[in-house]
Amino acid sequence: MGTVVGAAVAASLLSGCAGPDYTYVRDDAGGTYFKVPASWRQIDQKTLDKEFFGDAESATAQLAKQAVWTKAFDAHANPSLGHLLQGSAGADDEPFVLARVEKLSEDAQNAVSLNDLRNSALMPVAVPKEQRQQLEAQGLSGFELLDDEVLPVADGVRGVHSVFNYSLLDGPVQTFDKTAYLSADGTTVSTLLIRCSPACYRKRAAEIGSVIKSFKVKHLINP
Repeated sequence: MGTVVGAAVAASLLSGCAGPDYTYVRDDAGGTYFKVPASWRQIDQKTLDKEFFGDAESATAQLAKQAVWTKAFDAHANPSLGHLLQGSAGADDEPFVLARVEKLSEDAQNAVSLNDLRNSALMPVAVPKEQRQQLEAQGLSGFELLDDEVLPVADGVRGVHSVFNYSLLDGPVQTFDKTAYLSADGTTVSTLLIRCSPACYRKRAAEIGSVIKSFKVKHLINP
């Protein structure tokens, strides 16, 4: 289980009896970290694990959990994993955050590209026309690329940042903001995916931006 700690002691002292402003999160290896507003609630880890890995007692699930670390947070008053892909249509929607850190197989390490980073964590961005049509047939339609940039290389860590729209099963359009990094040694992909309605994304831009800015991958000399 990853480490989830409160805000800095100094911030707590300055705020008196008030709670911390942020929840700080890092993965098991300590190389990927970010923060979310303290009011955003963590999705139950067992629920998240079951969704991504299946039956916790199966050998397949146990192997998958060794390779993939996840955490999710929902700003909704009634947090639900269902908010990962779909919320309401208006500005009253709430942001949902999924963090995923995956250890790549040797074959994947040798073949990973920037487009692989764009397509990490469920929501594909850079796919050929034929695959896009297949996704639409499966209910993931209305793709619109709003922004896409290759991030500056820092200490050997490469990354991409993409913002795009999708709608699920003809539901309201949702905006997704994805940042993905490849570790300096090429063994790990770390992804932060944020979903909100377009109106919510604009209304909560500063809040969402602070979460994105906090998402970092550091080079571990002795992991």
